[in-house]
Amino acid sequence: MTDGTHPEGLLDGDRPGRPASRKGAEHLREGAVAGDGRSAVVVGGGLAGITAALSLADAGVRVTLLEGRPRLGGLAFSFQRGNLTVDNGQHVYLRCCTAYRWFLDRVDGTALAPVQDRLDVPVLDVEARAGRRLGRLRRHALPVPLHLGRSLATYAHLSLGERAKVGRAALALKALDLADPALDTQDFGSWLAAHGQSARAVEALWDLVGVATLNAVAKDASLGLAAMVFKTGLLSDPGAADIGWARVPLGELHDRLARKALDSVGVRTVLRTRVTSISPYGNGRWTVQVPGETLDADAVVLAVPQREAHDLLPVDALDHPGRLLEIGTAPILNVHVVYDRKVLDKPFFTALGTPVQWVFDRTEASGLSEGQYLAVSQSAAQDEIDTPVSVLRERYLPELERLLPGTRGAGVRDFFVTRERTATFAPTPGVGRLRPGARTKAPGLYLAGAWTATGWPATMESAVRSGISAADAALGALGRPRDHLFDFEEAA
Repeated sequence: MTDGTHPEGLLDGDRPGRPASRKGAEHLREGAVAGDGRSAVVVGGGLAGITAALSLADAGVRVTLLEGRPRLGGLAFSFQRGNLTVDNGQHVYLRCCTAYRWFLDRVDGTALAPVQDRLDVPVLDVEARAGRRLGRLRRHALPVPLHLGRSLATYAHLSLGERAKVGRAALALKALDLADPALDTQDFGSWLAAHGQSARAVEALWDLVGVATLNAVAKDASLGLAAMVFKTGLLSDPGAADIGWARVPLGELHDRLARKALDSVGVRTVLRTRVTSISPYGNGRWTVQVPGETLDADAVVLAVPQREAHDLLPVDALDHPGRLLEIGTAPILNVHVVYDRKVLDKPFFTALGTPVQWVFDRTEASGLSEGQYLAVSQSAAQDEIDTPVSVLRERYLPELERLLPGTRGAGVRDFFVTRERTATFAPTPGVGRLRPGARTKAPGLYLAGAWTATGWPATMESAVRSGISAADAALGALGRPRDHLFDFEEAA
């Protein structure tokens, strides 16, 4: 369920089709440099790039947004499969994701991706005895940390002693200083073990949340990023962890509505156009080369994956450009199953004692008129990302039968898989020192993307924050107003 900006994943059986196109490029020069005002080029049409473009244009900068794909949205996108509109993967956000919530509001999409009234996560344990299979993680109307106290005290999947130790570990986590760089050098799993957390507690609670938000199990995750997730999401405000998700296809939010918002402020959006080089040409201005055309700009925001950014960055733009190549990636696998009848009466659930992680009902959002469409989101999927569809079918359909009695005897109308091999940056210990900020050493050139130094793991929130930070830096250098920018610190 995590998120990032990276090369597009594909439905099994499809192949990449992203050639650089000259279509639309013939009119780029006029859109980028005409007029007397300042101009900017944003490279990359994911959430980071869209946010940067909107924030720059809102300050009166003339913006050209270039995207190599035939759509906007980066890794949070939709595609058609017959009559279904399918999201490439299940993406959710939390109430504490203030920047992404601002983005939704900015593109008039808030009502299409509402947040739970109150955190409530059903947790099924298929190996538990009858009557104890269902546990719930939910909050109550009490101040932090008491808002989770009742839920933890009655959580069926941990023993009484494990629940008490979880409470003590949570208080120790709350006391950590997120500004301490030493946290980034440690792994979360070792910290949990040192604070009395059993393997069962890690599986049934810490990894239940952490794998979905970090895209890594505790032993592979930076303590700094894990502490940020749990402190912000569970230990900052009673409603911080309430879950929101799109009730429409992601393409409706991140492509159609985003394009409408960009058009409304005069951003020139050009798709199917790949940037081949970026270079300074004097007086602080830049040239951006696309097939058959050269664009001039006062500022450039490079909002592409870290490896692509490395290849496009001019010499000496960063002190240690090789660090971008050291930022690893982590995969996410999504299994999609369409049944001929309704088999799940909840919008989502998560599971223990099974390979299945999180399951979401995507029936209404996909446009399915009968039956039910479930999406199984599998984070940290290194061991399965290249597994054949036939093997995944044999593995996951029986597991869904174990979890959902209603699937027994139900017909499977469709089964398919989407794979994002580089879904997010890997949140490994030490990754913090590799993530650059928005500013480069080259005046007028800025970086954006969930992988930059936002303080967040690779989520939609991180992507939007990075776009705001890049626009803030660019507007400051251009002498343009910045008081309109979303202030995520104030919002938090």
